[in-house]
Amino acid sequence: MDRYDVVIVGGGPGGYVAAVRAAQLGLKVALVEREALGGVCLNWGCIPTKALLRNAEVIALLDEGRTFGFEVEGFRADYGAAVERSRKVSARLVKGVELLMRKNGVDVIEGTGRIAGPGTVHVELNGGGTAEVAGGALVIATGARARSIPGVEIDGERVITARHALELRELPASVVVVGAGPIGMEFAHVWRTYGAQVTMVEMLERLVPLEEEEVSAEVERAFKRNKVRALTSTRVQGVDAGDAGVRVRVQRDGGAEEVLEADKALVAIGVRPNTEDLGLEEAGVELNRGWVVVDERMRTTSEGIYAIGDVTGKLPLAHVASAQGIVAVEAIAGRDPRPLDYDAIPRCTYCQPQVASFGLTEAQARERGYDVHVGTFPFLPNGKALGLGDNRGFVKLVADGETRRLLGAHLVGPEVTELLPELVLARSAELEVEAIVHAVHAHPTLSEALAEAAHAVFGQAIHI
Repeated sequence: MDRYDVVIVGGGPGGYVAAVRAAQLGLKVALVEREALGGVCLNWGCIPTKALLRNAEVIALLDEGRTFGFEVEGFRADYGAAVERSRKVSARLVKGVELLMRKNGVDVIEGTGRIAGPGTVHVELNGGGTAEVAGGALVIATGARARSIPGVEIDGERVITARHALELRELPASVVVVGAGPIGMEFAHVWRTYGAQVTMVEMLERLVPLEEEEVSAEVERAFKRNKVRALTSTRVQGVDAGDAGVRVRVQRDGGAEEVLEADKALVAIGVRPNTEDLGLEEAGVELNRGWVVVDERMRTTSEGIYAIGDVTGKLPLAHVASAQGIVAVEAIAGRDPRPLDYDAIPRCTYCQPQVASFGLTEAQARERGYDVHVGTFPFLPNGKALGLGDNRGFVKLVADGETRRLLGAHLVGPEVTELLPELVLARSAELEVEAIVHAVHAHPTLSEALAEAAHAVFGQAIHI
């Protein structure tokens, strides 16, 4: 039996980052992965979708040629070529992860791992046979998979998940997207930009329902202009798939049932953890509805077993998994890692307009009893946004009047996913809002809107 200081089960953005950090700390590491290094994010999620979104951005720009003084004749968008480009981008990053494993001396074991006893993982090898590996500590990083609607069968052809969607080489003529979170919003934007007819169905009251209400309203206006039909406060009653397409039966609150016909239906209503058949409960690991219960150091209820990423049920985001992985292995190595502040975790949706946020909404802050001060600044008067031809949206900061620190930030508009880190840093470093004001922002940049919103928190915005 091979022995290691740490055995990590799952090579996604949590597992492989944990492996690198553990190796940096001088630990001997084995990483067990049954499919592809990089997990869902690099192979079938975050990365290929962003490549497709870039293609959609270029097409949208070409559609606005007259605004920028040019015309394009005979233009034809090849969706299959866009998908192929996205696969190449993913493949390049996966090779990079493979290189990182070799560079850091991490032993990668290709197979399916299961806890077989204290500090022991049994691996069904992909190439046949089995292996036993022992670790002073075990880290579970097996991720999550798409959740389905009760009674609805995901067949991979007519009723699909995001993973199936990324394998499509032909653009569907029409799609019903069930779920208006980041995954649903991003695919809806890509497909509509390429010309598909898109209908969105969301059980809650608005698109991107977990975001600030004004943000949702801004996105809904943009999607309406782009002729995306959005049915909110609407439940899916059933989906009937056939050779000709799908029939999605929906019912709005208090309304009659309606049937939506389309080529395909994308189900994007969240995820469920990959914790089955891992031997967790036999090992004394507590689960809560399938999610692994962990403390602030990522320790489970079983000595020597840690869990990171989507299986913890904290926030199903790649960067959360990576951050948790670092916390876990630093704890294993005897360090004193700083616990994660989940209220300071950035959240991004890459449709157009982009959405970026962290922390509390204004309503949540008031419910918690804070002395709430809000600063909002639109991109409308921002010189860089005007030059880009995209001045939709705004920056909204929510601050505590007593401590003068950020409680949350909510952005919608051009490239706001790239603007968020400054605000996350201010929150993480417990800086007062004035620190953002005092940092001189280059002109003309989109980031000036951050400084203006910070000015506005206490009623001192300059350009509005």
